[in-house]
Amino acid sequence: MAGCVLALLPSAWTHAVAADRLHGTADSPSADVAVVFGAGLWNGRPTPYLARRLDAAAELYRTGKVRVVLVTGDNSRTEYDEPSAMRTYLTAHGVPEERIVSDYAGFDTWDSCVRARRIFGVERAVLISQGFHIRRAVALCEAAGVESYGVGVPDEHDLTWYYGGAREVFAAGKAALDAALQPAPRFLGPREHGVSQALGALRH
Repeated sequence: MAGCVLALLPSAWTHAVAADRLHGTADSPSADVAVVFGAGLWNGRPTPYLARRLDAAAELYRTGKVRVVLVTGDNSRTEYDEPSAMRTYLTAHGVPEERIVSDYAGFDTWDSCVRARRIFGVERAVLISQGFHIRRAVALCEAAGVESYGVGVPDEHDLTWYYGGAREVFAAGKAALDAALQPAPRFLGPREHGVSQALGALRH
């Protein structure tokens, strides 16, 4: 029993951190930046799960809740480019290309959060992901120094949803270690000014 309690502590931590920071698209707080986490590609196009995240980002942009969308995902292989596929999808759904910034080294949630803060200078953001992931995303981005609010995208409870929910129990353990130890991301690199430039252009 003690082992089970210890195993569930990281999940309890993510729920506690995100408890009052979760919203839908309709009641999401406003922020300059929305962060959309990658969720895989099928034949170079966003999976249905990723498409729903991007739909939510497009809705937040259209309603004026956010002004710039930072898409963060995996581009570790030439033939696999999540951020570019996400950008293409968003532009097709009404988000101007100049309002989209790409992070090509968002290899996991912690890396995406750290890079949002340290590389792109994001201090406050609305995070967009599925309900089973959004609490961990909020907890990690808060630990990385980003004031974060989460929009959990609803999905049908299919096999992928149940797998994602079960996986979160284990992923929360890694998240707690990342928050405590603050490891450097797999790739950090130089400061990028895409977000500040996109916001600066809006002010002129």
